[in-house]
Amino acid sequence: MTSEKIGYIYIMASEVAGTLYVGVTSDLLTRVFQHKNKTYAGFTKDHDVDRLVYYEACGDMEHAIIREKVIKKWRRKWKIALIEKDSPKWADLFPSLMKAEHGIQ
Repeated sequence: MTSEKIGYIYIMASEVAGTLYVGVTSDLLTRVFQHKNKTYAGFTKDHDVDRLVYYEACGDMEHAIIREKVIKKWRRKWKIALIEKDSPKWADLFPSLMKAEHGIQ
């Protein structure tokens, strides 16, 4: 029996109401760290998109990829509403994610 990796979708932003990027990964902490440190080449590095403003666990990677494709097709205002539902000030969620992953209070 193989263990399925948990899949995550996430949204990165350049600033409040700035450029948005929707991504998918099985290792959220590492992927966001790569975006923040500009070691993950591509759109986010080129457009200085380094603020984690939204994420959700989607079970396995198959479901995460499906969810990512759906959200990528959304209108910008729908993505903004999703972000602002839980984070109206567009807080960078990376510090709290790091604390949670490492059991720090």
